[in-house]
Amino acid sequence: MKVLVINSGSSSVKYQLLNMEDESVLAKGLVDRIGIEGSKISHKVGEKKHTIEQDIKNHEVGLRIVLDLLVSEDKGVLKSLKEIDAVGHRVVHGGERFASSVKINKEVLDTLEMMSFLAPLHNPANVMGIKASMELLPGVPQIGVFDTAFHQSMPEKSYIYPIPYEFYEKYKVRRYGFHGTSHRYVSKKAADALGKNIEDLKIISCHIGNGASVAAIKYGKSVDTSMGFTPLEGLAMGTRSGDIDPAIVEFIAKEEEITIKEVLNILNKKSGMLGVTKEYSDMRDVEDNAIAGDKVCRKAFDIYEYKIAKYIGAYAAAMNGVDVILFTAGVGENSPIMREEICEQYLGYLGVKIDKEANNFKGKEKVFSTPDSKVTVMVVPTDEELMIARDTKKIIDENIDELKI
Repeated sequence: MKVLVINSGSSSVKYQLLNMEDESVLAKGLVDRIGIEGSKISHKVGEKKHTIEQDIKNHEVGLRIVLDLLVSEDKGVLKSLKEIDAVGHRVVHGGERFASSVKINKEVLDTLEMMSFLAPLHNPANVMGIKASMELLPGVPQIGVFDTAFHQSMPEKSYIYPIPYEFYEKYKVRRYGFHGTSHRYVSKKAADALGKNIEDLKIISCHIGNGASVAAIKYGKSVDTSMGFTPLEGLAMGTRSGDIDPAIVEFIAKEEEITIKEVLNILNKKSGMLGVTKEYSDMRDVEDNAIAGDKVCRKAFDIYEYKIAKYIGAYAAAMNGVDVILFTAGVGENSPIMREEICEQYLGYLGVKIDKEANNFKGKEKVFSTPDSKVTVMVVPTDEELMIARDTKKIIDENIDELKI
């Protein structure tokens, strides 16, 4: 079975074609700057990389070029598009309606469009990708895999906000959580790597990238997570503020004479590391400059680490203990200094002990806590595309035509 995985953003589409017989990646790439000047496609087959620069006015045009690449003589891996058995789509927000991956039909698509108000920056783009795929690959099953689904196991005490309950009843204002596909993948991978049953483990999963979240995973189920009603809540991130006093929104709007919408744009796109440093949103730049002695970047880096450590401590309390702490995603997998400083400065009370030399690595699965550490600390590279492909294959194999709602 060959599965095409699509992750549609507002101006981009990431894609992977996987052979699910051995879960190998046949081709992958990025359609970038859709509808913007300078649009291009980066396409990779094995070690061969190809770049195509041309105007891409919308998602359908971009996806059409991708499909042409997949069957081209010199850059392709398929003889025909008929070899694509299914398409798996990353969908950011499934609300309460979708607690698992589903086969997409008109009713599902209508529901996703109706719920776009819950994730206005993400879901409309996801829907555009789905519609383009359905148009270009008629008759090919389309599967939706939701970032929020894994967190639907949270108890009410975790997801209900202490505001008038009518706002939950009327508008479903609650904690949803995100990065669920990643947290689900790495927690299971960690348990397998340790030779243990995930149903016996209390795991704190730290998905640390430009967008970042921490999840408390107790016996295989998400019981709490740092992102909330939107991906803005929680940790300090590349451009997002994370947790702040809600009254700050009104204060800034009043003092700066701007709208609440404009304040929220600032909190989403001009805050976090960018807000503190005034220059850098990429943690690689913040880290490099902090190490070089830049005091502002060091301050930002300290804030970034401190917020992560606070959530680790909170979730150790929420689960009444922790067996495994894992780091994943771009920063979590590739920043030894961030991992070392969090563990050394903040987690000693949990009995965490790390081997600094063992921690000096990037981008691979590895335990770097010492044998006598009371908590296993490790890195598990995430693979959301593989998780989406697995869910897609499972649904196709089971021949599920009705909705899992």
